[in-house]
Amino acid sequence: MSDSDGTTATLPAALAVAGEPAGRAAWLTPLELGGLGAIWGGSFLFMRVAAPEFGAFPLVELRLALGALLLLPFLWQARAHFTAALWWRLAAIGAVNSAIPFALFAWAAQRAPAGIGALTNSMAVPFTALVGYVLYRAPIGRWRALGLGAGFAGVLVLASGRMAGSSVGPAVLAGSSAALLYGIGANLVRRHLVGIPASALAAATLACGTLLLAPFAIATWPARPVTTAAWASALLLGALCTGIAFTFYYRLIHRIGATRAAAVTYLVPLFGILWAWMALGEAPTARMAVAGALILGGVALSQRDAPSAR
Repeated sequence: MSDSDGTTATLPAALAVAGEPAGRAAWLTPLELGGLGAIWGGSFLFMRVAAPEFGAFPLVELRLALGALLLLPFLWQARAHFTAALWWRLAAIGAVNSAIPFALFAWAAQRAPAGIGALTNSMAVPFTALVGYVLYRAPIGRWRALGLGAGFAGVLVLASGRMAGSSVGPAVLAGSSAALLYGIGANLVRRHLVGIPASALAAATLACGTLLLAPFAIATWPARPVTTAAWASALLLGALCTGIAFTFYYRLIHRIGATRAAAVTYLVPLFGILWAWMALGEAPTARMAVAGALILGGVALSQRDAPSAR
């Protein structure tokens, strides 16, 4: 879920995949799930490379702006849905569901290995269930309750680790807070933004996040030249991991439903840890393995109570 709202709104015609041959969908769906997991897992590597040079706010500003630009055609196509009153809701959700959590993950990437952020990101699934229960009294079920407990235990195990003699607890707290905001954002979208094409909604919230974060990005823009590697990572983070990845995700939601598309959540931390290990030499630790088993086990348990309908 990395950076998704989980909404099941109708897609624009450009993304429609209804009527695809069954044989094609049989091999295309797992291919797209794996590709999306690899892309979103890569976002934590790119943040780890770029955040120390850009800083959290400038990096996230670039990410939001590039993602919004790539999805702008879908916003234009669905422009009739967007009234003046609606933009206030979009601004709030843009802050909760993109600008603030993206900044928290970028801040964490300056202080802990990429795998830490990838693992805490997975808590968005059980947090969505918890927020739905607290705000809207949505049934949480025993499996989701157990999943929440396992996920929290995993976060505690993760937060107790150290890197180069320093605690990674603050980074774990930042990542977990971002995941909680994703849970809040997903519930707000489902309750208050029904009927808006999903990719247009993503474009609108990313654009709102860009505007909201702009003053902070300008105030903290790096004074020193940024390396080519950091620029490349920032561009890939915005274009590939935000704009293009949202397109893949909404295709999957349209084809197989939001519940099954959420299976990508299991792949993101695996790829996040793998890419960081291969590119940066950040080998996974035994503590990360235990925490990952608890967190992903909690995600699996929380999915058991999810409705099977699309």
